Amino acid sequence: MKHIARVAAVVIAMLAIAITNCYAQQHRWLLALSKNNHTLAMVDPATLKVVATMPVGTDPHEVIASADGKTAYVTIYGGGSLHEINVLDLVARKALPTIDTRPLFGPHGIDFQNNKVWFTAEGSKAVGSYDPPTGKLDWSMGTGQDRTHMIYITPDGKNIYTTNVSSGTVSILHLGPVQQRMPPPPNGNQLPPGANQPPPGGGGGPREGWEQTVIPTSPGSEGFDVSPDGKWLWTASAEDGMISIIDLQAKKLAAKVDAKTFGANRVKFTPDGKQVFITSLSNGTLFIYDAATQKEVKHITVGHGAAGILMDAPNNRAFVACSADNYIAVVDLKTLEVITHFDVGGVPDGMAWAE
Repeated sequence: MKHIARVAAVVIAMLAIAITNCYAQQHRWLLALSKNNHTLAMVDPATLKVVATMPVGTDPHEVIASADGKTAYVTIYGGGSLHEINVLDLVARKALPTIDTRPLFGPHGIDFQNNKVWFTAEGSKAVGSYDPPTGKLDWSMGTGQDRTHMIYITPDGKNIYTTNVSSGTVSILHLGPVQQRMPPPPNGNQLPPGANQPPPGGGGGPREGWEQTVIPTSPGSEGFDVSPDGKWLWTASAEDGMISIIDLQAKKLAAKVDAKTFGANRVKFTPDGKQVFITSLSNGTLFIYDAATQKEVKHITVGHGAAGILMDAPNNRAFVACSADNYIAVVDLKTLEVITHFDVGGVPDGMAWAE
């Protein structure tokens, strides 16, 4: 009997360890940047308590986590002048070697798809990608637009969307069929007039067929989001308060709404795709729009300056970084009211999930 009890105790202990390890591996963290403290906070979404903070660079703006939730990447922006993406180990909770993005300057918007880190380089009017396994910047493409700022990558990695703030445009970069380069001419003979010349040193290998479509919106179009079904892109202008709605299949502007969202900073669809949240950095208003009717449902004051937005689908909440108030507001998605606040450090902004 005592032997059975001992065996049972061992089994129970082993199960407890397994459950604890499983929980640790599957735990979901809210990541939030503090511009003033130069830190990344890991927040337990159940308690809204900060469980760890890690130092980052002098001007952190946006954050994203790897697909396995173990690594965070933070853009160090500097108004377009800096050239770093900080890398953080979320398991050991320590800094890893920083990514030097040169010759691309001013990394800002950031995304993670297909095991790569994608980012805008505002100071270089470009977008680029970083391959973690090789530790190299492996691709870049210029947009030719001023202040290429925020970025979204479709799950198949074939479409990149960016807002270009000062140009007042949205870029759609599409990866078409792989194209074959023409092989070098034999014996140094010249190619026929009008033919595409091969790259220096010859080379007839394939090249990626990236193409850009530039869609005019409004000057100051910065924050944007793509609907959960992938069909629509909404962006709001800080300058004229217009919402621009783009049909992504047709690659054209479908509608403009005079929403008076002055100071618009970020845009985010609710998880069900039925509503769109827009924050104002200048006055702390959160505008809530019906995605189907393109009409305002409600607007509420969340602080004196509202910035980053992050949706919490499992708990029917939205987090809004109120930079001017040094807190993050929690909005109930059913009542559309602020239900509480929590602190992650001074001037909070970019947020993401690690799960």
